[in-house]
Amino acid sequence: MVTERAETWRSTMRGTIANDVVLAHSDSDRRLISPSSFDRQQRERLESHLDPNATRSSGAGQRANLEEADPYRTCFEVDRDRILHKGTAFRRLAGKTQVFIFPEDHMRTRLTHALEVEQVARSIASALCLNTTLAEAIALGHDCGHGPFGHASEDALSPYLERGFDHARFGADVVLKDLNLTWQTLDGIRCHSWSLPAPSTLEGEVVSWADRVAYVCHDFEDACRAGIVRESMLPKAVLDTLGSVKGRQLDVLITDIIETSLKSGRVGMSPDMADILAEFRTFNYEYIYMRPASVEQNKVVVEMLQSLVEYFIDRPHLDVFGERNHDEVTAGSVAATEQAVAYVAGMTDRFAVRSAMKHLGWSTSKLPRGVDLGSI
Repeated sequence: MVTERAETWRSTMRGTIANDVVLAHSDSDRRLISPSSFDRQQRERLESHLDPNATRSSGAGQRANLEEADPYRTCFEVDRDRILHKGTAFRRLAGKTQVFIFPEDHMRTRLTHALEVEQVARSIASALCLNTTLAEAIALGHDCGHGPFGHASEDALSPYLERGFDHARFGADVVLKDLNLTWQTLDGIRCHSWSLPAPSTLEGEVVSWADRVAYVCHDFEDACRAGIVRESMLPKAVLDTLGSVKGRQLDVLITDIIETSLKSGRVGMSPDMADILAEFRTFNYEYIYMRPASVEQNKVVVEMLQSLVEYFIDRPHLDVFGERNHDEVTAGSVAATEQAVAYVAGMTDRFAVRSAMKHLGWSTSKLPRGVDLGSI
């Protein structure tokens, strides 16, 4: 039966014709006063207000494969849009663990984490007169190299690669390679982790701070929601300085980064506030990330992911590899290993579990804890 609502919706399919233009709304009467193009070059010139050491779009569109510049978007807007729309890696973050496997409603996934980092990075970059679009692109792409089940996947996949598996490098050099992003965006993604060399741009350094600030605050909020910790358990110095509510915590930390950076000329945090953030992060490690249940769960994840890698290393010509499946790839070779790691790293949590059940014959009793078996 076609309802009245469905019929109304169907009637708007073609829009409303008004002379030589089709309008979205039949009652629209808004008009541009003096229609004119605001092209990429004009918009690049507006970046003259940025800090002298900010990364400007003009002349910055160096990509591995040369291509024509977009007529309306800056090179970093193109990067941001490609991460969001062109590849699948960003969308797959919705099915990858941030802290908790198969999170309940309102808990973070790796995707919502990336969006929160993007918002924090934009707030800081804007206040510091840096290139907010570059900061956005780096933030949205910074975790695209993560495997399923969070950081446990790095432990699982590292033995198979000569340099180990680091989600930052893997994201920039493997996962996002086909998007042909600018080197500035890839550099910020590759170097966002504090254990790696500093990014080459100030915007990349902003994302490094935004990432830590965001995950420390929202991982704690999620753990409170899960009943693993309580707000009152936070160290006194953290509670006194940041409070127990994520919104205030973010506000205090972001404000300190902005004010310290403006005063010092370096993207950073005041020593006292950095101590507070470090104490907050240490608390999360002890009571959330390294709690016994989490450690045991990680062992199960490592075993499952490594079993999958071994299975695919021995079968490099399966249809699952699609165009990556080349006749010259032999079972057990370095090429087969890299292919298997890339495939497993790209899996969502649920797909990895389904793959273990399908290819390895794993029973539900061997799966990571917290899995809702009825929804696999």
